[in-house]
Amino acid sequence: MHLKKLTLVVLLAVSQTAAAVPVFAEAGNVTSSNTSGVRVATTSVAEVIPEATDPLPSLKRPVAEGATATATPTPTPTPTATVTPITGGTTDSTLTTLPSPTPSPSLTLIPATTTPPITTDIVNAGASNQLVLMMNSNKMYQNGIEYLANQPMAVKNGVSYVSIRAMVERVGVKYIYDYKTKETIVTKGSDVMRFKTDSKIYSVNGKNVTMKGPAYQFKGTFMIPLTSITGALGIPYTVDNVQKRVILSLNLKPKASFTVPAIIYAGDPVNFLTSSSSPIGSAIVEEKWEGKQDIYDTPGQYVVSYSVRDANGQWSDPYSTTIMILKPNTPPVANFTTDKNSYKMGEMITYTDMSTDPDGDTLKTTTWTNKAEAFFTPGPATVSIQVEDSHGAISTFEKVINITGEVLYSKEDFYRLFASPGSVFDIDGSNVPNWQKVAYTLTSEPYNLIRANSPETVNMEGITYRESSFGGTRFLIHHKNNMNTKMKVYVIAKNNNLSPTTITTEYLGVGGPHPFPEATGKLSVQRYWESMQTKKDYKTTVLQPGESVSILSDLNNIAIKPSEIVSLQADLYSDYPIEYNVMMNDANKDPLTTLPMLPILDRDGVHNRGTYADSTRIMTVTDEVGRTPARLLIGDNSSDLNLMGTDPMSGTGASNAGNFGVLYKIKFEHVAPNSLITFNPRGGNYMGPVMVNGQIVQMPSTGSITNANLNSVVYRTGDEGGSVEILFTAASGSNLPVNFLITPQPPKR
Repeated sequence: MHLKKLTLVVLLAVSQTAAAVPVFAEAGNVTSSNTSGVRVATTSVAEVIPEATDPLPSLKRPVAEGATATATPTPTPTPTATVTPITGGTTDSTLTTLPSPTPSPSLTLIPATTTPPITTDIVNAGASNQLVLMMNSNKMYQNGIEYLANQPMAVKNGVSYVSIRAMVERVGVKYIYDYKTKETIVTKGSDVMRFKTDSKIYSVNGKNVTMKGPAYQFKGTFMIPLTSITGALGIPYTVDNVQKRVILSLNLKPKASFTVPAIIYAGDPVNFLTSSSSPIGSAIVEEKWEGKQDIYDTPGQYVVSYSVRDANGQWSDPYSTTIMILKPNTPPVANFTTDKNSYKMGEMITYTDMSTDPDGDTLKTTTWTNKAEAFFTPGPATVSIQVEDSHGAISTFEKVINITGEVLYSKEDFYRLFASPGSVFDIDGSNVPNWQKVAYTLTSEPYNLIRANSPETVNMEGITYRESSFGGTRFLIHHKNNMNTKMKVYVIAKNNNLSPTTITTEYLGVGGPHPFPEATGKLSVQRYWESMQTKKDYKTTVLQPGESVSILSDLNNIAIKPSEIVSLQADLYSDYPIEYNVMMNDANKDPLTTLPMLPILDRDGVHNRGTYADSTRIMTVTDEVGRTPARLLIGDNSSDLNLMGTDPMSGTGASNAGNFGVLYKIKFEHVAPNSLITFNPRGGNYMGPVMVNGQIVQMPSTGSITNANLNSVVYRTGDEGGSVEILFTAASGSNLPVNFLITPQPPKR
């Protein structure tokens, strides 16, 4: 009877004690109403990580100060690693530790006092944004409340270790143990960190990071270097060697921000684009605005502030900015005038654009309709102009002018006299082959031309050209991607010499990627001329013996989509021989790695490839031209012979049909006064610029010249005549041969 009664009393006492110590249901969430400095208990979900095999055991429940108890000894578990609690003043690069007694593993009761002594400063340390870890102890302080880690800080091989669970629970981030991979997984916002027992490597979002020491298990506790977990979680800290503590700065507040359009007009809806996040991944549950309006009716400055609250009740600091509300946009006013209201047929019309914007805004576009330099049909002619400002407001104005039945100039005479460079007009192309050919003296400059245009349509990854060259080297590359993935074209330069070699890039022009070959050819030549004008592409590259580098990087800045084409024209110079490889490679692959494994592709049997010497042709015309109609024919393989060379991949001879890639320097030393130089294609469709006396002229200014009965204005001399220098190279995708026609202008009236 007495034994039963004693047992009942003990059971009642135990149940009352259990009721006084709460057990919380979720790992990492600690709740306490304790404000007296008494230690507070925490625990974790047993279902997530079973207690028996838990690699991250919960924090021990502390006992109030001064309490006494008798602990029942339990067998000491065999540790998985030999661990030395912090003793002997051991240090690492971050922490200085002091000796302390080794805690008894068989006791669950925490003694009333430890070293160092607890002070009011320590208990209240850090306010709400700090976590204080005591050296030589398992005590931690947060918000003035003491918590107990399941193991004290320990030093192993000179590295300070802490319990990972104790840290992440206090910081408030999520964690779990993955039994399949044997990893402890910590999640902070969108960042995922993975730690393994006995490994010095942990990963952050898949990227490996090396720790100062390996993580290990000690008496069922997963221990990790302090500097590693603070680094992984991005927690700054300081070391207080006087109070023997480590102070971690915790930023648990969420962050809030927003953006608005750069320009906002009064009366227009305002789009506020918000951004918010929690450093510990908590959900954002509330937001607060000050000064926000969906529409601001009055121009001026407005201060707007934005804050958010997370699921833990933390408010962010307000994010404030001043926005400027402008007065509403006023549409532009389109207008133009002509020097007269009535004109003869073939009479020059002078237009003056009078369009304005009341706000002082720059007009974005100006579009003319039926704006002709002259009309050749009598009757009313309606000309209109449309302007658009940067806000999309549009205004249109039109004017009717009268064309009389009197003829001042025929259409052909008018264009010969007044049409601007790049303008196209009709001629009788059938008579041109009967015109006298211009006599010239032909010389050359020693530039090796590498023409890589076969296979033009590339069906597989490979090398389209391989050649060694030194001195002046000119490249003409024109390839189409006929594969179903994005590709890139590279020029790889390799130094096979025993000494360093310098490559100098002189001029460079790249066109495309684009689905139309004429467009890529035109743009590559235009940029080639611009490079000559500005010298913007001039650079030197030094290759060490045996080194390979990708050069002419503008060629591969943009990946080539299926069915797109890229064109390149470039001039280089090297002081020793260089091996050049032109290759088409998967856009996601490293060209230097894949080059040795790529095959050399066969020619396509239609287009041209080869290496050609002396690819700069200088045509000097010393006789006066322009008194009578004459022509200079290029690319016909009769008057202007093809360059002859070799295909180095097959070892066969090659003829440069059309002389694509050849740079022509045409020098007319004496052009008669009032002469007209025009461009007349003979082989079919053509579009591409020339450079005349240092200025780029499009052939034509818009569209293309489609046949031999069309002519595009290149240059017109004045009353005194003079010399003219034309630089020409055939644009890839266009057709040869072509004529430069020199004719006298009709008399002015």
